[in-house]
Amino acid sequence: MHFLYEYSYYYKVQTFPKVLGPPGTIVPYHRNGPLPALSYEGMSTAANFEFPYFYHFPPFYTIQPVLVTREKQLAQWRELILKYHTDLKIKTLVLHECPLWKNVLIGRELTRDEIQVVMDDFVKSGHGEWEDPAIRTRCRILWRRPEQLASDIYDWASASGYINSVCTVYELHSGEDVNGMSFQGADEELLRRALGILESQGKCAIFKGETSQEDGLKFF
Repeated sequence: MHFLYEYSYYYKVQTFPKVLGPPGTIVPYHRNGPLPALSYEGMSTAANFEFPYFYHFPPFYTIQPVLVTREKQLAQWRELILKYHTDLKIKTLVLHECPLWKNVLIGRELTRDEIQVVMDDFVKSGHGEWEDPAIRTRCRILWRRPEQLASDIYDWASASGYINSVCTVYELHSGEDVNGMSFQGADEELLRRALGILESQGKCAIFKGETSQEDGLKFF
């Protein structure tokens, strides 16, 4: 088992499936056992977010040179970025404002170039889209891919009795009936792309209203 010593913590690559996660997961250990999950009480936007263990692992903040290790590291960054923005219902990641890049508890942070590596990989995975592709400073977070969101919407419509019934885009976005759904409060452009997929599949029709929020939907 491989150990690294840094800042009085032991860090190991987990090789046994029953410890804290799947094999290959990097987890932090103290001499007396695993470190507790920490949270940033000083970050108002992250007050209710539980950071994963790997967020407190110093090498997480240096892009690893070995390809296999780097791929696992970038996968963990994708997981963190997506979960953080989905749980807190944040639609856009602004690079210079995002609190994830710096961990004040261990005094580590990504460099500007490393942030760009992480974000380019995140966008390539299909979970994000640059709103300003020429300068790449704002990324739209796709809480769910349009195809997944379309499936979630139709499953909700079927379970909620909306087949052959009409509702508005606003009700689908912010209505009481969608509390807890993956598309509740979703980015409007992403929501409309999902509806466009359903319309192309013959599963819904969109009717123009006086405003975009008053556009009507009928599910088939």
